[in-house]
Amino acid sequence: MSLQQLRDESDFDQLPHNIPISATIADIEEKKGFIDYFMFVIEVKTKGGSKYLIYRRYREFFNLHQILEDRYCPEDPDKPGPNTCVLPSLPGKVYIGNKKEIAESRIPELNTYMKRLLGLPAWLLLDEDLRMFFYQTDQDSQHQPRALRRLRPPTRKVKTVEPPKSDLFSSPRAEAMFDFRGNGKAELNLKRGEVIFLLRRVNANWLEGTVNNQTGIFPQSFVKIIKPLPESDSEGEGGAHTYSCLHCSLLTPSGVHTRDVCVQEDLTIQPTYKDLLSRMRDVFKVDDIALNYRDPEGDLIRILDDEDVQLMIKEGRGQQGKVKRPVNQFPWELHVTMASDLSVYNSEA
Repeated sequence: MSLQQLRDESDFDQLPHNIPISATIADIEEKKGFIDYFMFVIEVKTKGGSKYLIYRRYREFFNLHQILEDRYCPEDPDKPGPNTCVLPSLPGKVYIGNKKEIAESRIPELNTYMKRLLGLPAWLLLDEDLRMFFYQTDQDSQHQPRALRRLRPPTRKVKTVEPPKSDLFSSPRAEAMFDFRGNGKAELNLKRGEVIFLLRRVNANWLEGTVNNQTGIFPQSFVKIIKPLPESDSEGEGGAHTYSCLHCSLLTPSGVHTRDVCVQEDLTIQPTYKDLLSRMRDVFKVDDIALNYRDPEGDLIRILDDEDVQLMIKEGRGQQGKVKRPVNQFPWELHVTMASDLSVYNSEA
């Protein structure tokens, strides 16, 4: 055994017991809101033998890698210094494609990345940012995983007896009077004449139901109620998700196109600028856009970062008493313009 190997083993023995030594992706989970994305469910094992789950997005992997590269990558890979090392390769960003398929395809690469990262010299495992990435936060510990596909051994298929089917036509239901194209997975697609079986009332204007083996929300104004929901049905009953509406307007030379976008976030949530921009691109199917809000004087103010979002929300709440809105509608609105529209200026311009 070489002197270097002896030193490395000695360094490892002196590491704290809560240092992560291995990490494996157990599953992926979809997160819905202002922007839909997937999180990786990761099982972490520490030197002391404990195990726990953490939940991380790809962009958190990317940010960690950038930090470690800046600190430890040698300028010349062929001549590493005493406090430098060559990091493993991280799979690159993907901008186009099905988000679930992209997340699934990244699992083997990210598993390899974490294995090699945690196999680097012992001193690097003490890096504060690396330890925080693998640290189980309170939010991680409170999160209940829906499934852990890659950690569960194969089991025998058990034959189950299906319960008798209830008479669907005694259930609350409605008939679609117009075609409706939903925005994203949260909203149903309806065709005129279809019967939708009602599950609950989301708010004064939206219902949740099921049609063609799909469950989602839809505007009540597009349907005729055949059998109403029971009077006891109320928002959030049974712990189900409630939705809030975000009123959006797309300003184009041909006119103004408005949409009420439903998201799962509570009315008190402040979204990030990036999440809002991504969601509006998806809603209006236009990439080259800019976000704006209307100030108390009626002028459009361009939003450029999270601080501008905070200011928009603050001013929107200040107008709550002057403008009547539905109970589940955010106290602020988004006005979307083309990015090249120079008639809209930031308030500091």
